[in-house]
Amino acid sequence: MDKAAELLERGVANIIPDKNVLLGKLRGEKKLNIYLGIDPTSTKIHLGHAVALRKLQQFAKLGHNVTFLIGDFTALIGDTSDKESERPALTRGEISENFKTYKKQAQKVLDFSKVKIKYNGEWLKKLIFEDILKLMQHFSAGDFVGRELIKKRLSANKRVGLHELLYPVMQGYDSFMLDTDIQIGGTDQTFNMQAGRTLLKNLKNKESFVLTTPILEGADGRKMSKSFGNAIWLDDSPTDMFAKIMSINDDLIIQYFTLSTNTPLSDIKNIEKRLEKENPINIKKQLAFEIVRGLDGEKAATLAQQDFERLVQKKEMPLQLNTFTPTSGASIARTISEWANISASEVKRVINQGGIELDGQRIDLSEAKKPIKIGSIVRVGKKPPFRIEK
Repeated sequence: MDKAAELLERGVANIIPDKNVLLGKLRGEKKLNIYLGIDPTSTKIHLGHAVALRKLQQFAKLGHNVTFLIGDFTALIGDTSDKESERPALTRGEISENFKTYKKQAQKVLDFSKVKIKYNGEWLKKLIFEDILKLMQHFSAGDFVGRELIKKRLSANKRVGLHELLYPVMQGYDSFMLDTDIQIGGTDQTFNMQAGRTLLKNLKNKESFVLTTPILEGADGRKMSKSFGNAIWLDDSPTDMFAKIMSINDDLIIQYFTLSTNTPLSDIKNIEKRLEKENPINIKKQLAFEIVRGLDGEKAATLAQQDFERLVQKKEMPLQLNTFTPTSGASIARTISEWANISASEVKRVINQGGIELDGQRIDLSEAKKPIKIGSIVRVGKKPPFRIEK
């Protein structure tokens, strides 16, 4: 299998309209215009997002014209393709704040010397109302409300904002302005990416392609998502990331090797055979090591594995400790609340269950009211411990 064929096979859910035609274009001499868009509706990128980022980087390595598009304008609406309710509106200030860490996280996967960054506000904010009306004439409201989750919301008498209908049009216009040959996105983005194909066909008589990537599942088997609390974030510490990967269901091991590592497909087939007769924990360690190494380097992966083995398997202290700076004068309980982003009542519950240790000793509610000391080492449940710093 040549590089072009593997590019369209591994980590690909679907290609519209025709995989073989696209393969022929990739094997030709012309450099294609390819983009992936991400809206900064939160501050973090998780391993599920990285599946599409990895695909974008693969096209960049082949020398194509690749763009990482930041949806600074589309984020004002927010895509509801995979949501059961309307997104809360974000301010431009919130969007700007969210984006601050995006490039730092994405560059763990993308080589920005080969990938351009653009912002769709560059062209969307210039549209006047007449322009928008002309664009909307290419689409049907029936197509939008016919989508599964939209129908579900309408059937449940939940609000569907009129502005939500504009999102696919805006994303379609992104594709038009970038003169796109290939759009990359998750399977939940298929409808929106098809809008780009429509505008390119109607306005430029250009045939373009949609490449969808599979949805990576979180540790609990559901779609990886902040709202489900099952995400593995690109800015997690190597130790945290290693531990999270070790907690995934065994039946996700091959999916993670395929979508989140560069392990050759021939090796992954051998791993499938090993899973039939070998303890999955050994293979899962290999998986966690490969993912962490790919994002943070071999040294970090080695230390993370040592941390996991000491922390979880031998129940010793890890070689590297995460650190946390609480509010000045905070109590132990408040520090835990701030660190874990949980309520005071939840902290109380965990303490009553014996789930909090301070410097190796379990604490009770009376001790939790005392001020936290600099240098203390805190452990909450099975999560990696952390050291208190100023």
